[in-house]
Amino acid sequence: MESEVPSVTTRSAGIRFGLISAVIGITLMVVFSMAKIDSSGPVGYASYLIYAALVFLAHKHFKENGDGFMTIGQGIGIGFWIGLISALISAPFTYIYLKFVDSGMIEMALEKQRDQMIERGMDEAAIDQAMEMTGAFMTPGAFAGFAFVGGIVVFVVISIIVSLFTQKKNPEMSI
Repeated sequence: MESEVPSVTTRSAGIRFGLISAVIGITLMVVFSMAKIDSSGPVGYASYLIYAALVFLAHKHFKENGDGFMTIGQGIGIGFWIGLISALISAPFTYIYLKFVDSGMIEMALEKQRDQMIERGMDEAAIDQAMEMTGAFMTPGAFAGFAFVGGIVVFVVISIIVSLFTQKKNPEMSI
């Protein structure tokens, strides 16, 4: 008896679109850095729409090259693989970029934090104490760690939402 191997798996779809996501994410980071665009604002949130579109396209690819169906679990699995592959590439790049290419990006983020504390009316001693604690987390290694964990989490959350709309249940599997 010959078993039929699907032409696409959640892993293969996730790896393909994870590579694409890494290229897009790295490009956005470099462009935002060079243009001095604050990626924590509305422009940064727009990147989530790009990532949602990537998840949608990965789900479409999975269904078109598979049996035409996809469960929510498979959709989330695809999102996990996209996030993992993207994070495995983007996190080391983030570290190298912030450590050796543009360390000013961290200094700019620290200055923004200080300005926000001043705007809130915090006294200088409290600002200095908060900046000392914040500085411990504003290192290339910390940014890379956050990029790795955050990349996976963001893609899983996005894929949960997108999967609600892109799932296509196989009627033969319904009870």
